[in-house]
Amino acid sequence: MTVRVSTDSFDPGTEVNAFLRAADGAGAAVTFTGVVRSKPDDPITALTLECYPELAVNQLTAIVEHATARFGLLAATVIHRYGTLHPGEPIVQVMTLSPHRDAAFKSAEFLMDYLKTDAPFWKQETGPKGTHWVEAKAEDDLAKARWE
Repeated sequence: MTVRVSTDSFDPGTEVNAFLRAADGAGAAVTFTGVVRSKPDDPITALTLECYPELAVNQLTAIVEHATARFGLLAATVIHRYGTLHPGEPIVQVMTLSPHRDAAFKSAEFLMDYLKTDAPFWKQETGPKGTHWVEAKAEDDLAKARWE
């Protein structure tokens, strides 16, 4: 299990290749990479994520440990950036490894649903209309609720 919270950029392909090298005994690996999005009808020039790195690592570790136990994962990695990022840059990567695909898919989805709601990151978008904080979304809470 690996949890990394950093201002450093990462190469998703390099991360997947390193993760797969440890895939001994696995039948499935699932990877999700989230990127900073700028919508044509509501563009942004930057996304700033604030966090307390130690708190973030502790909470993400607890979420990953829960997913590992719940889904019988062989390995899991969560990489989450903070600081100022720009459209198209990777912001988060979740990778799960399990004996079977069902657990790998479900655990990756579970982790993302919890990251969207419980990870201690605060987002601020900057664009042509100025800078504003990003509010929590009800659909993220609904997605997480299905796992309870």
